[in-house]
Amino acid sequence: MTPSPNLFKPAFGLGNPHLQTLWGPLWRPTTHLERQRERLWLDDGDFLDLDWHGPHDAKAPLVLVLHGLTGSSNSPYVAGLQKVLAAQGWASAALNWRGCSGEPNLLARSYHSGASEDLAAAIAHLHAKRPLAPLYAVGYSLGGNVLLKHLGETGAASGLQGAAAVSVPFRLDQCADRIGLGFSRVYQKHFMREMLAYIRVKQSRFTQDGRTDDLKTLEALGSLEKMRTFWDFDGRVTAPLHGFVSAEDYYRKASSRYYLGGIRTPTLIIQAADDPFVFAHSLPEASELSDCTEFELLAKGGHVGFVDGSLRRPTYYLERRIPQWLLTQQR
Repeated sequence: MTPSPNLFKPAFGLGNPHLQTLWGPLWRPTTHLERQRERLWLDDGDFLDLDWHGPHDAKAPLVLVLHGLTGSSNSPYVAGLQKVLAAQGWASAALNWRGCSGEPNLLARSYHSGASEDLAAAIAHLHAKRPLAPLYAVGYSLGGNVLLKHLGETGAASGLQGAAAVSVPFRLDQCADRIGLGFSRVYQKHFMREMLAYIRVKQSRFTQDGRTDDLKTLEALGSLEKMRTFWDFDGRVTAPLHGFVSAEDYYRKASSRYYLGGIRTPTLIIQAADDPFVFAHSLPEASELSDCTEFELLAKGGHVGFVDGSLRRPTYYLERRIPQWLLTQQR
């Protein structure tokens, strides 16, 4: 696919993909929203937290928003989208994956890039809660991968009227390689620090609560020392905790690229050609996409960046483009 230089032009001074990627977490002012938290209990005894914003109208369109790795409903791109959606009269529920809402989840297992069963549970819950509301979903990075996997697995029975995915790691194995190169190793170090800290917090919580079986499951992983790469973490933690044979097995079964042909829900994918997490050869070919999928490949934008306007008055392409596209899917 040929990147389009016309749809998005980065803010002057933010043409570098790393500046685009880091703008949100480092320099974007916090978006303050009044939200209502709801706890969704899962069949396995664990929970997901949903943060609601926007109108309470039972018929208002509803968007489920999915954050990325080590993010939460407080991630700048999540809160920013929720604010814009509310301004156009749409409700939204920001999903916190297991353990990402500020409180450790209750089981040894956690969330991962292929956790489409948790997404399916959230979709079913939202349909039950607001059966008259048209339901859409937007996923970023890991959340985008989970969303596309769900869409491909379920086909016409996705439960969604439309979906958008941003900065997707289509091939998890290749992205695990890419993030270990050059400046991207800075991101890898950050993610590894956050993911390992999460496991240690859970070990401490299980010890305090006397959850000996779950604690033994975590202890069976062995030492958490000397883990430096995604391959290390996913082979020694993600795979055994979630029923995969190895990191390779996890990457193969969870990578959304293998599910794209099964998508039957109108879907928009927004990707930057200069994404520092994703190789160019990891992007799908046009022949891999279903007829209802629009693939918007932009020349610039970094990873979940897409900051335009100016440095003094930055604006956010995703927060214009995604709500605009969702409006076109109403029927």
